[in-house]
Amino acid sequence: VQLQASGGGLVQAGGSLRLSCAASGRTFSTYAWFRQVPGSEREFVAAISWRGGSLDYVDSLKGRFTISRDNAKNTVYLQMNSLKPEDTAVYYCAAGARFMAKGAQMYDYWGQGTQVTVSS
Repeated sequence: VQLQASGGGLVQAGGSLRLSCAASGRTFSTYAWFRQVPGSEREFVAAISWRGGSLDYVDSLKGRFTISRDNAKNTVYLQMNSLKPEDTAVYYCAAGARFMAKGAQMYDYWGQGTQVTVSS
């Protein structure tokens, strides 16, 4: 099983980025995005079920971030709009069997992380 995250980069505050997570090997119940800054724990951002269309977001990001999936491409996306400097972090995609879990420890597979830097 492999998860390949991409799409990070440097963007000015107010800008947008779309992260992609290409999955191979098998499908899982739930895919999620987390983010992490140095010295802090990995923070839940959003989750999506592979079937059924269930979505969940951390409350603080609702309305700015959107998670979606393309089952035909085995890819999960995170559209990030109106980015703020505090969104700067390494973003990780994850896959697991526990339905719509929010805890990082609930996920079995992780992508390598992609850096998002938002300048003020």
